[in-house]
Amino acid sequence: MSVVALLREAPRRAGCVKFIFGLGNPGEEYLYSPHNLGFQVVDCLARRHSVRVTRKEAKSLSGRVAFAGKQVWLIKPQTFMNLSGMAVQGWFAKQGCRPQDMLIIADDLDLPWGCIRIRQQGGAGGHHGLESVIEAAGSQQFTRLRMGICPERPIRDTVRYVLAPFKKSQRSEAEEMVERAADAVEAILRDGAEKAMNLFNRRRPASGESCRQASSEIGT
Repeated sequence: MSVVALLREAPRRAGCVKFIFGLGNPGEEYLYSPHNLGFQVVDCLARRHSVRVTRKEAKSLSGRVAFAGKQVWLIKPQTFMNLSGMAVQGWFAKQGCRPQDMLIIADDLDLPWGCIRIRQQGGAGGHHGLESVIEAAGSQQFTRLRMGICPERPIRDTVRYVLAPFKKSQRSEAEEMVERAADAVEAILRDGAEKAMNLFNRRRPASGESCRQASSEIGT
């Protein structure tokens, strides 16, 4: 490939994400719940890159890491899930964050258990945390990584399910999903969302298509 071609390719290949928001709820009781997978991915990335996500800023806990030649913020909003947009607004105001600079990581009850999906835009799909972020950003044009939490068994109480700790039988698979999601985040930062989508947007076989039985209540 010629030098000119490489220069033309570089902007497309490089990701523009500078702010990684993992959504979740603060508090020990929610630490290992499906609704806190966003927090868990941020913590996984922090361990990998030896950074502490403890700095208090814009209603969040945060830490900064150098990756792929850029400074990237790892962020855990502390506003509770439904108000995640308040933290995003704070980062917009204090750090000049823009929608195209963000990567939002969140659980998704409409995806089969263990499935990962990367998208560069789109609606909230009934997820109140994403609804809050979209409202705050005034745009749906931001990258998001969704993590499937729909189990094969039926769910009677979806709110209790997303807020309760993982069952022992789920923990190992949940940890694997978190590691894979962290791999996907690094791929987005290194190569851009489009290439990462080709690598990670592979459907994991599961019997159920959707577990959302009370979407108006999800996002506590």
